[in-house]
Amino acid sequence: MPRFEPHPARRPALIAGASSGIGAATAVALAEQGYPVALGARRVDVCEQLAEKIRADGGEAFAYRLDVADGDSVDEFVAATEKALGPAEIVVSGAGDLEFGHAYDMEPDTFLHQVQVHLVGAQRLAHRVVPGMIARRRGDFIVIGSDCADRPRPGVGAYNAAKTGLEAMAHQLRMELEGTGVRASIVRPGATQTAMGMNGAPEVVGPMLEEWVRFGFARHPYFLRASDIAAAVVTVAAAPRGAHLVLVEVQPEAPLRELNSDAGEGDR
Repeated sequence: MPRFEPHPARRPALIAGASSGIGAATAVALAEQGYPVALGARRVDVCEQLAEKIRADGGEAFAYRLDVADGDSVDEFVAATEKALGPAEIVVSGAGDLEFGHAYDMEPDTFLHQVQVHLVGAQRLAHRVVPGMIARRRGDFIVIGSDCADRPRPGVGAYNAAKTGLEAMAHQLRMELEGTGVRASIVRPGATQTAMGMNGAPEVVGPMLEEWVRFGFARHPYFLRASDIAAAVVTVAAAPRGAHLVLVEVQPEAPLRELNSDAGEGDR
């Protein structure tokens, strides 16, 4: 006898922050694997365009406006998507933005907004969705963390604090949900090329990168693609019952080095 019932054939996935970057790539990757996907973001028109493409490619997708900083919006999103697709089997909390600046210099309201989106937004989703998962005795609640939670970087304002808090909450959820059948997991990206943070002014970003080099963070210039993180999310969600991928960190592979000129033929 198996220790757990297998995953159901139909596993709707709710994705917060699906209008671009990692969220959009995750929606596409999950849909390609046959998961019905609900796309949520403030830019609902962009989500709907992506949902149309997913449907045109044979997938099942639904788009609805979502602002994770607004509790009513979270409630409306979950209610609408579960009515359209069925109860959530997978939630991917990936909504976020990035404001540059030193923590001491950032306006407190801006700092708070970062925490509201990355950390409190994820808790709003958990508060709304996890009780239903517990009742069904299965589900995956996946947060998109950051290697900043493990290795804070200067110059990104509240992002370090928000992501550290988010990962701490995910670890806490894992302990609190033990024995319920619900898995709380972290997918932790390293440096990833997305639109987030691309509005930073050169006079702000330049000195920040110099600080990163000084503290040893910029080891090489390669970045991950959003699709690399999406692949990790799919792997976490698809892990069979009885196995729990708690933390998956994804880092960009470094560019290939030149081989030593005196390397033997067999080393080439």
